[in-house]
Parts: sequence; C-alpha cells; structure tokens
Amino acid sequence: MKVLVIGGGGREHAIVDALTRSPSTSEIVCTPGNPGIAAQVRCVAAAQEPDALAALAQQEGADLVIVGPEGPLAAGVVDALQQLGIPAFGPSRAAARLEGDKAWSKAFMQRHAIPTARWRSFETLPAALDYAQGQALPLVVKDAGLRAGKGVTICATSEQAEEALRAIFEQPGAGAVIEEFMVGQEVSVLAFADGVRAVQMPPSQDHKTIFEHDQGPMTGGMGVICPYPLGPEARQQIQTTILDAVMRGMAAEGMPFCGVLYAGLMLTTDGPKVVEFNARFGDPEAEAVLPLLTGDLAAIAQACAQGTLDAAQVQFSGAASAVVILAAPGYPGEPQRGIPLGLPSPAMSQRVYHAGTALQAGQLVSAGGRVLALQASAPTLPAALREVYTLAAQVEFEGAQYRRDIGGRLGLTPDA
Repeated sequence: MKVLVIGGGGREHAIVDALTRSPSTSEIVCTPGNPGIAAQVRCVAAAQEPDALAALAQQEGADLVIVGPEGPLAAGVVDALQQLGIPAFGPSRAAARLEGDKAWSKAFMQRHAIPTARWRSFETLPAALDYAQGQALPLVVKDAGLRAGKGVTICATSEQAEEALRAIFEQPGAGAVIEEFMVGQEVSVLAFADGVRAVQMPPSQDHKTIFEHDQGPMTGGMGVICPYPLGPEARQQIQTTILDAVMRGMAAEGMPFCGVLYAGLMLTTDGPKVVEFNARFGDPEAEAVLPLLTGDLAAIAQACAQGTLDAAQVQFSGAASAVVILAAPGYPGEPQRGIPLGLPSPAMSQRVYHAGTALQAGQLVSAGGRVLALQASAPTLPAALREVYTLAAQVEFEGAQYRRDIGGRLGLTPDA
C-alpha cells in the first residue's frame, strides 16, 4: 500500500524508518518531512491543516495516512480524511480531546474511574491562585491546552505556582489544571488502538527535564530507555484499569479511539495512576520503541483504521533500546538555529533521527529545539546506553545540550 505520513520531526522520522521495513508498504510519502526523512522517502510541501492535508492524500492516491503530531489531530485531519474515504491512523478530532484538553481529559478519567492524581481545573486566574494557595506543596500546574510536552510545572513553592499560573493565563482563552504531586517512577505505556481494543507496546521511560538528575524546566523529552522493567502483573493492571477503561469509555461516549493511545503513568504505592494521556506516538518514545518493532507497521496501522487489529500482529524483538536527544543551546527557551551539524555513519544497531534540522546551502544545520534523536539497540539496556553515548560523542554539534544520565533513575549507566 502507499502510505502518507504527516509530520516532520523525530517521531515522524522513526515512523518512516519503521515503514521502510514494512512488507505491505509499496511507497511512502511524507509531509512536510525533514532532511533526514528526505534521505529515505519523498517529501512534499503542503499546508499543515486538515483540508489541505486531506487533499494531498487524495492527490497522492494514498491508501493509508499516518498522522504523527498532535496539532493536526486536534484540528480534525482524521475527520477530513474520513470524509474523503481515506483510511487514517489516528483519532478523530473529538477523540483527540483526550490529549488536547487536559481539563476534559481529567473529567473523563473521573467519569470512568480511571486512576489519576487529585485535581481541579480553572478557567480564571483568581480562582486558580486562590485554590493553589491552600494546597500542600509540591503541586503540579498544567496548561490545559496543547503545549508539546512543555506546559507542565512542578512547583515547590507557592511563588512558583503563582508564576506558572500567571504565565498560563496570559494567553487568551487559557485554562489550567492543578494536581497533587505524585511520587514514584514515571513510565510511558503506548498501545495500538482500533476503537475497541488496545494492544500494548513495550513500556518505556522518558526523561523530561533539561538537566541531569531531573532538574530544570520541562522539555518535550531528552532521552528514553525501553523496555522499562514492568512485570506481567503490573502490565495487566495497566491494561485492565487504564487502557481497557479508556477504550470502553471513549466508545460509550460516541468517540471510539483509533491510533496510538499513550498513557503517561506514575507507579505509585497505590498502583499505576495516569499523569496524562496523549493521542499519538510519544516523541521521543517513538524513536526508542519503533526500532524494536518486528511486526508490519503499515499493516498494524491499517488494521487499527479498519477496526480489525489482531494482537498477534503486534510483535517486538526482545532487545533493549536507548535514545539520547541532542538539543540546541537555549532550549527549552529560544533555541539557537543555524548551527552546522556533522553526523557520523551509524552502525546497523544505531539510528540518527532528525528532529529539528534544515539544509542551508547544502549544509545540515540546527533548526529547532530538539535537533537530533540518537538511538541504539542492544541485548541489554546498559549495552544500548553505551552504544548511544558512543554515537553522541561522534556528532559534531557545537554547544549541544544532552543529558548524560539517561537510565539513571534505575541505576543504569553506560558503564554498567
């Protein structure tokens, strides 16, 4: 089949790379793509809004469209594609609200008894400030809208909470969610979903803050280990109390969920609880998980779009995977762009995914905050970490920021 991939970051590069290994894929096209993706498949320019993307899919004769980023999903690109009869891997605009509106998402969890942190949502700054003043510290302040993984602040003081809330409500029509701070290991569990069933991928762990030892502001993610060591009992509990409950709840409310259901979880002493849901592949989780996929991604995505997913289709190798993000100076604030990049030739067990790159007069340069996602696979996590940090040392990128403690929460080091 001919597959159109929407997006142009590291996640989409990982999707495209996985599709090149799909036996059922005859041709892959990506919009807008990036220089790394363009080295593998044809990239085409298009306005990244629903009608234009649906028209491109029709013009290209795509048999299947895989939507990478949350923006087009929240804007309704899947609805526009379905109106033209084009199968799409991703949730409808209504179902994408699970990620796009955190206040709605928390209320959904409450309606369907899905375990999560205690919370309140607010539409005005005075009410939010008044509530925050009476809460135990630390507490978590979240922008209720889409913020590419960066709209979360863990507040150790009331002054930090006030600052975070004021920043959120500077935006017209903004809303905020204030939550209790949960203690435990944070884990990402992604699942392929076809509207009825959700089939888990290997669990992973992202490292979200910019600095080592989980310090500094939140980013979109600075590195991943996969698989995170979750036992069968814990995975079954997550399946039953969270993933299956979401699938039943979304279907019952008239918005069956198709695509990738991403559950960001905290493993608390009371069991796994939801930190947040995303409605697509995580970034950078996709860069860690998809290299381990041995099943046919195009066939899996098509089955999800058709409501016919078979768990037997979802197969992963028993290897381990590690990802390290190289970010530009200034990120997660204003990143420095135009820095020349020199990339090594990766080994068979390594991948260099382009997340924020561009070509200027034939020179590859930085063009975003998170610039490169480096990945390595190996029989064990320590070995994968050794490989990925060796790869990082070979990249020419002046001023690059990257964390040297990926896997450290589990006591893992590249030298173990």
